Amino acid sequence: MTESMRGIRVLEVASWTFVPAAGAIMADWGADVLKIEHPVTGDPQRGLAAMGVMPGAENAGNFMMQVPNRGKRSLGLDIASAEGRAVLAKLVATADVFLTNMLPSVRHKLRIDVDDIRADNPNVIYVRGHGQGANGPEADRAAFDGTAYWARAGLADTLRPVGFDDPLGARPAIGDVMGGLAIAGGIAAALFERERTGVARVVDISLLNTGMWQLQGDIAMTGALGLDDVLRFAGGRGGNPLVGNYPTADGRWVFLNMMQSDRFWPDLCAHLDRPDLVTDPRFADAAARAASSDECVAELSAAFATRTLDEWREALTTLAGAWAPVQRAPELKRDGQVVANGYVQVVTDADGRSYDLVGAPAQFDGQPHELRAAPAHGEHTDEVLLDLGYSWDELIELKLSGAIS
Repeated sequence: MTESMRGIRVLEVASWTFVPAAGAIMADWGADVLKIEHPVTGDPQRGLAAMGVMPGAENAGNFMMQVPNRGKRSLGLDIASAEGRAVLAKLVATADVFLTNMLPSVRHKLRIDVDDIRADNPNVIYVRGHGQGANGPEADRAAFDGTAYWARAGLADTLRPVGFDDPLGARPAIGDVMGGLAIAGGIAAALFERERTGVARVVDISLLNTGMWQLQGDIAMTGALGLDDVLRFAGGRGGNPLVGNYPTADGRWVFLNMMQSDRFWPDLCAHLDRPDLVTDPRFADAAARAASSDECVAELSAAFATRTLDEWREALTTLAGAWAPVQRAPELKRDGQVVANGYVQVVTDADGRSYDLVGAPAQFDGQPHELRAAPAHGEHTDEVLLDLGYSWDELIELKLSGAIS
């Protein structure tokens, strides 16, 4: 079990995946993450399977609820009510981190903005997840990763291959989990500073900035070269045939990534059983291969097409340059490196459904994280509030008022 964040309490007033993913990472690292949900409706992601968004998901359990909420404790609490807000104030007093993705107007209405929360606990680290950023005319505009991260930050267009005109569609929560990783890093930095100096910061992370961070190489390139669009290369090669995808005999792909092509060219040719290519004057060095790129790609493609992906996995084990099989998502949990490092773990929820979940990327002392399933809606309300000092009689009154579930 990871201990690095043990003793840290995170109070999460957030929904969907972007900000809750940060809470999941903190839970992976050992923090006590209390997820505040409305006592009746809960996190709207709990109803995602029932919405028909993902066909068949209604029979598979709510796997998208598990991804950003594993390892947490759930409290059903109506913070819009006076009684619920009073409970929240007592919880904030025990917290190290307050984590939210509510829009500014909603934070103001619920009285959970920075000054409100700092009135309950002046030492709490206040963390906000945004779509477009904390400032500017669109700071109060709603966003998902598909809008702010994928479309607006440029990934949908930049990742579009040569000859493909339509913007690419995003995969589920692809920007949310990256944003969550950025938030978790910001929280860790803020906790470190508070430990050393006593200063508690406000941490802001946006989906737009996260997407731009990932595209900064292209952003810098277009600025330096004065371009109106990114440079696009077939197969990702950019004039180097030793960088790019090559199809195998069974319709799969191998990806080569050998930037120092002169260094690796002879070894690659030997592994492809094509030593004749080493002395071919068309491919004598990097400049020659770039000038004869189409011919070189054709020769490499023909060589790779002689074997299946599994055969190449075996044949290329001693290849000095960097390469990888282009894997499919279901294959990852069988990958030898994934298994050896415990990157994927199977967790079982209270209904007996099992889920394949990926642990937070940062491991400590070489140990995989021990993952726990996401909580049921309001599962820990009584447990947490009793520990906070509430009596059973007080809990019953709060339940009758609708403040808690």
